[in-house]
Amino acid sequence: MISLHDWEVIRSLARSGVPKAQIARDLGLARNTVARAVGADSSPRYQRSGRGSCFDAYEARVRSLLQETPRMPATVIAERIGWPRSGRLLRYHVALIRPEFLPIDPADRLEWDIGDAVQCDLWFPPYKVPLDDGR
Repeated sequence: MISLHDWEVIRSLARSGVPKAQIARDLGLARNTVARAVGADSSPRYQRSGRGSCFDAYEARVRSLLQETPRMPATVIAERIGWPRSGRLLRYHVALIRPEFLPIDPADRLEWDIGDAVQCDLWFPPYKVPLDDGR
């Protein structure tokens, strides 16, 4: 991976019209590296590969338990899977997974697109409202 400084130098030299092969020779880089830096949309960033979690080994079993009983407490899940770590950590991961298995709440808010529904509020005043024709 090239440094941010090298990336900036490559981009500025390429903008000024220096050929990619010449830039590669001057900076001691491979031509493919220079071509990739010139064509990149953003600066190079170091990206670390994701570390696994201690929960990953238990996730499949937790999912199967939640599929059978979606509202099973995390403490019961911990006993059934033999969870050796903190209960708080298990509760956190179960809280992330549980919504996938819960049934849809019928009282939950409905979302409508524009024009799909109309709401009419009725108002019955205590007196008679006169109309234009005098009725």
